[in-house]
Amino acid sequence: MTDVGHPRTAKPAKGKATGGNPLTRLFGRIGLFISQILDELRKVVRPTRNELWQYTLVVIVFVTVMMTLVAGLDLGFSKLIGLVFGG
Repeated sequence: MTDVGHPRTAKPAKGKATGGNPLTRLFGRIGLFISQILDELRKVVRPTRNELWQYTLVVIVFVTVMMTLVAGLDLGFSKLIGLVFGG
């Protein structure tokens, strides 16, 4: 016969503090958090000098194009408003 519907007693998850001094648990959590951050930072792939230069140029060109577009629209709408309202 099986125990269907009866939950088994679960063991606490590994690395999870379940008892003890609250201050110790706090520093344990902070230490775990910092070690996880460092683990993730080790996975980061930094761009080469050439890639960084290309990315910078792409951003400068894109921002310049967008500024020109917005300035053109602003000038066009201001002229249109001037014609409509006689400014």
